[in-house]
Amino acid sequence: MASTLADVSTAAIPNRSGGPQGPRAVPALTVISHPLPRRVGERLLLDAITAGREVALSRNGPDFTRPGSALGQPLSDPFLSRKPLLFAPGSMPGGVRLTNSDGGTQVHVAGSLLQGPWELSREELADGVPLELGGRVVVLLHLAESGAETPGADTLGMVGESTHLLRLRRHIERVADLDVPVLIRGETGTGKERVAQAIHQRSRRRDEKFVSVNLGAIPKELAAAELFGTHKGAYTGATQSREGFFRAAHGGTLFLDEVGEAPPEVQVMLLRVLETGELYPVGGSSPVTVDVRLLAATDANLEEQIREGRFKAPLMHRLAGYDLHVSPLRERREDIGRLFLHFAREELETIGEAHRLDNDDAYAEPWLPAPLAVRLVRFSWPGNIRQLRNLARQLVIGSRGQPRLLVDPRLEQELEAAAGKMPGSAARAGTPAGTASPLPEAKASPGGRPAEPTPEKAAPRRKASQLTEQELLAALRENDWDLKATAEALGIARPSLYDLIDKSPNLRTAGDLSAEEITRCFEACDGDLDAMVRKLEVSRRALGRRLKELGLTPRPG
Repeated sequence: MASTLADVSTAAIPNRSGGPQGPRAVPALTVISHPLPRRVGERLLLDAITAGREVALSRNGPDFTRPGSALGQPLSDPFLSRKPLLFAPGSMPGGVRLTNSDGGTQVHVAGSLLQGPWELSREELADGVPLELGGRVVVLLHLAESGAETPGADTLGMVGESTHLLRLRRHIERVADLDVPVLIRGETGTGKERVAQAIHQRSRRRDEKFVSVNLGAIPKELAAAELFGTHKGAYTGATQSREGFFRAAHGGTLFLDEVGEAPPEVQVMLLRVLETGELYPVGGSSPVTVDVRLLAATDANLEEQIREGRFKAPLMHRLAGYDLHVSPLRERREDIGRLFLHFAREELETIGEAHRLDNDDAYAEPWLPAPLAVRLVRFSWPGNIRQLRNLARQLVIGSRGQPRLLVDPRLEQELEAAAGKMPGSAARAGTPAGTASPLPEAKASPGGRPAEPTPEKAAPRRKASQLTEQELLAALRENDWDLKATAEALGIARPSLYDLIDKSPNLRTAGDLSAEEITRCFEACDGDLDAMVRKLEVSRRALGRRLKELGLTPRPG
């Protein structure tokens, strides 16, 4: 079953040698809902806006295309007007101004009726803002990569073409055949096990076993025995020897989910296996050699656990031979339409109603109603992909036998309540040109309902969205590209710093550097790691890992 994912690393790659420019972020429109379900996921890049020109959107043009395809077609919904909705450069850098034609299609911006010019900032575009056109078509206005490589036929079992997902696929391809341990980080439900499976399936061990273990589901007192095996009589109840998960995965890949839940004694044993390739079964006195590629995942903040003495720093460094961060669903909203239909089709096939997604009648009522599609895009998805799959199942089964999806009042209330505090809500997603947003950002209460808006002065830290590109770059340089120190200096959380770097068109990570560029820089700097960091402008720690992978030893500082 194809699933989904989000992505890690960072980012747009500037060309520092004067050659052709790499991918850059431009405004784009992605179809989230359409009366013809096959149109969902098609995209229109608004490159003209970055060049200072307008784009006029109507039912007759421009053409939307599937990412990777050269052929496209206009929205072509007969109920949309020929009079265009105009997209133009905004008064703010990187922003977009929306203006509807008199008598044109009725447009709602993140749930609010478009009346007069409407301004959206670059930050709001980065969040993604849904536009409902005529109550029939929903498109998401967001940022996308222009000039990025064309998606290949192999999607690694992942649904979607968001910038985050494209980058994740690239990183999986880079690390899959290297046999180094990989630490996969991300919120619960983002699809970390799918990432691990994709790595295994493209590795040299693809024909061997893939063994998945959830450490959070194993009682702490049994974790060592389950992982490393036992000898008969090692403890009360051990009536026979067991090989354990490591030996079961010999020659293949072992995936340890929720590795942050490993007990201290298991952490020591894991470190030994990673360093020596040997383990001691519980109750055993002789080491057993194992050949296993270890992939680990966690939604915990391991750095914080290390500071609190709950996780061993050497183990984290060993696990993170290559570090991937899987982005949450709310950061890849342009994939939500395709993902929802993917999961919905699976459920429809189960109940014998898959034909509902094969409609070719442009005059038909949309199976996925436009207001519901808007709510899906604006929802916060704290449970990420897993939660979206469950919701699709709930809606499909609840609408069984009906020509289109129905939403019961309780579920509709939950979706609408959550949308009120999401990026893209009427209070934040954009305001009529020349006016200010009426409310500061609202914070979620522990129960998940919108809380009262919190004044800016009450926030102990800065919002990442308040930082300019210049501030970010200056802080990175001032702190010698130490990401932890930079995050503290800016007053933001480290994951927020990763996201800022990820979205920046002028920054890259050590993972984006080619082996040739690293080698040339190593020789030019005579192996001085600090000099390389200043020249390449990437994280010192991450660059050190790349040097190790390439067999290059930096000169002692």
